[in-house]
Amino acid sequence: MAGRKAPVIALHGEQKRQLEGLARAHSTPQQIALRARIILLAEAGLGVTAAAQQLGVWRKTVSAWRRRWLASPAGAPVAERLCDAPRPGAPASITPEQVCAIVALACEPPEASGIPITHWSQSALARQAVKRGLIEMISQRSVGRILKRSRPQAAPDARVAYPQA
Repeated sequence: MAGRKAPVIALHGEQKRQLEGLARAHSTPQQIALRARIILLAEAGLGVTAAAQQLGVWRKTVSAWRRRWLASPAGAPVAERLCDAPRPGAPASITPEQVCAIVALACEPPEASGIPITHWSQSALARQAVKRGLIEMISQRSVGRILKRSRPQAAPDARVAYPQA
């Protein structure tokens, strides 16, 4: 009894060139490189089982990415066609404007708000943000995550120059 035949994937020159580049580049995330190899093997005529064995992945993985490639719009960029689908979940409950307002509040001295402390704590910032009406409700942990994400990134080669004694 013959199994189902996987659909044929035909690539035009530019798509094939981009997929080969993604599969070879050291800077390409490994999942994207694997997906590019799956599509290239499909275009070369390898079946699902043969491609899965050659790449050391499950048949289900090869089948899924072949299906996704064929289901995506033909004119979509190659890298976009290989990206993960959006994950389910609740939409963000804190707007970017609220994040900016909380960071701005953290930059103010607490004394300016009439709070008798020298440095903001996460819980004091959360209480003050609610009191000012910046946000209806926020936990101290959420304030901590906001501040951690908004911390400026250090320069990659930043070196501290110490005075010579």
